[in-house]
Amino acid sequence: MYALFDDAGKFHAGRLMSEAEASVQVELDSGKRVKVKTANVMLRFEKPAPAELMARAQALAAEIDLDLAWEFAPEAEFGFADLARDYFDAKAGAEQQAAALLCLFDAPHYFRRLGKGLFKKAPEETVKAALLAIERKKQVAAQIEAWATELQAGRCPEPVREQLFRILFKPDKNGPEYKAVVEAARRAQRAPLDLLVAAGAIASPYQFHWRRFLFDQFPRGHGFPALAAPAIKETLPTAPVQAFSIDDSATTEIDDALSVQGLGSGTVVFGVHIAAPGLAITPDSALDKVARERLSTVYMPGWKITMLPDDVVQAYTLSEGRDCPALSLYVTFDEATLEIRASETRIERVPIAANLRHDKLDGVVTEATLTGSAPAAYPFAAELAFAFRLARELKARREVVRGKPENFNRPDYNFRLEGNEGEPAGSETVQISTRQRGAPLDLIVAEAMILANCTWGGWLAEHGVPAIYRSQASLLPGVKVRMGTKPAPHAGMGVPQYAWSTSPLRRYVDLANQWQIIACARHGRTAALAAPFKPKDAALFSVISAFDAAYSAYNGFQQGIERYWTLRWLEQNGVAELEASVMRDGLVRAETLPLVFRVAGTDSLPRGARIAARITGIDLLTLDLHASLAQRLDAAAEAIADEAAEDDEAAEAPGTLQLAIDIAEPGADAADAAGMAAPA
Repeated sequence: MYALFDDAGKFHAGRLMSEAEASVQVELDSGKRVKVKTANVMLRFEKPAPAELMARAQALAAEIDLDLAWEFAPEAEFGFADLARDYFDAKAGAEQQAAALLCLFDAPHYFRRLGKGLFKKAPEETVKAALLAIERKKQVAAQIEAWATELQAGRCPEPVREQLFRILFKPDKNGPEYKAVVEAARRAQRAPLDLLVAAGAIASPYQFHWRRFLFDQFPRGHGFPALAAPAIKETLPTAPVQAFSIDDSATTEIDDALSVQGLGSGTVVFGVHIAAPGLAITPDSALDKVARERLSTVYMPGWKITMLPDDVVQAYTLSEGRDCPALSLYVTFDEATLEIRASETRIERVPIAANLRHDKLDGVVTEATLTGSAPAAYPFAAELAFAFRLARELKARREVVRGKPENFNRPDYNFRLEGNEGEPAGSETVQISTRQRGAPLDLIVAEAMILANCTWGGWLAEHGVPAIYRSQASLLPGVKVRMGTKPAPHAGMGVPQYAWSTSPLRRYVDLANQWQIIACARHGRTAALAAPFKPKDAALFSVISAFDAAYSAYNGFQQGIERYWTLRWLEQNGVAELEASVMRDGLVRAETLPLVFRVAGTDSLPRGARIAARITGIDLLTLDLHASLAQRLDAAAEAIADEAAEDDEAAEAPGTLQLAIDIAEPGADAADAAGMAAPA
């Protein structure tokens, strides 16, 4: 005697060896004996042999017409043997009964399983819906097959092209486009990115990087809704100063300006004037929601995505020839010793006499002209001379607290795209120029902004008004700058507290802090009650969290797209070798370009060793520069301690593209305070 039994939804047949009250023992063809509950025994039979019965039953089950079987099936519950007798004949044997069991069990859309070999046919509506779903699944499978075949043949179907970034970076693994790429990559034994490039899905490396960034950060587009700049309704006094700003020629978001009063009198009042959109833009207004969603202006060579609409920026920017609403900090200094005697914050209109452009003045506003060693033939010469003297003194005082001097031994790099008049296409000719960090005009602006951010941060704390601060516990490697709502020392800058407040047109944190400062200026000691953000306000923590994420993403994109243009510059100029200095673990830093890359053969060289790297390949899509060691240019140079942390951070520079698609592939705050890190 043989038995056919159900084991967790799988059917087996074997020789019936023994039988108890609630179970039987069955020997399988393999010789293994299993204990089976009596209730799970579906069929007992004398012949044929178990293996032969299962083979014949499976073949016969495949021939059963499910529509006809469903028609024959009774409305009430029934057993598989009943259906076998109705479908085949009244004397249906073991083979026909087993076939009916297998067929019924594998067709749940036609027949509901009730257990113990019993079934009930599904309602007609359920069957129709299930058949439609099955048909759709077949069509999707056929579409996946067709798309995979096209991709393998080197053609990219349009639906796959449209879903390119989602497939690569945020895939829906149930999506047919994703499945087609997976299948094509498996068949072709190629990496997904290589497959898509070969299929023409990525026509332009630049557009790939740009569109991927927009996909990640601006999925609804980077245009602005139609929003007008609200007017500042209150009557503001006009400041008795002639202020000047210092920016690049292409800068449109002029956040800050300076003024100097009282030269030669023994007491000098140094003014820092910040554009005041916070006087007109209110929390939770339409413009605030736009700014809070973007959180910062995004900078890149030849283009930028501003935090606020251009019309709004122009309404509050500190343009020359206008009396501009501003939040002003006046710090009174002893002219001889440069000791601080007093400070005062005012809300006023500030006459902007000039917008000085450092790219036009760097060559004439030099340390020699500012210190009197050479004649100074430029506007505001006396004011700039005092501001430079003050900046050097403020920097020296910070460095005493910091414990060591700030290191400005590396230049800033400026990118200019020839003929670019709008959003770059990625094929423009790029020019890269250098500008020494810590140049006199930069130093003046940087120290003025640090002075304002430090002073206002302390002032807010004195009034019990919360703000967003930046702090750093120490200069030890790995101790990063953090953002919080309580004042704390910033070791990297050598100040007791630091609250970004000087760039409200381009950073949301500064705009939020400006609202708090305005409340202090208007209400004094009761400002905590009037300020938009109250102590322990969850909204401030929300801003910090969102800003950290967005600012990190924006900076990462800026670094990556600058790397793209640097590699383009190498291609355009046919550069075959680069001089570089060794960092660590095979990483080197180019000496005349903003470029960190790996060089084969440098792993054993000490930090600081100068080499010539032979360029062997450039990949604009993955932003990889392939190079090998051409020669050693000098003996090992001693490592510069101040650069160690920067080098470790530079090791994270953009390189090989990281994909989210799951397919196994074959075989610096001080500078930023002055806007120095943000190109126009």
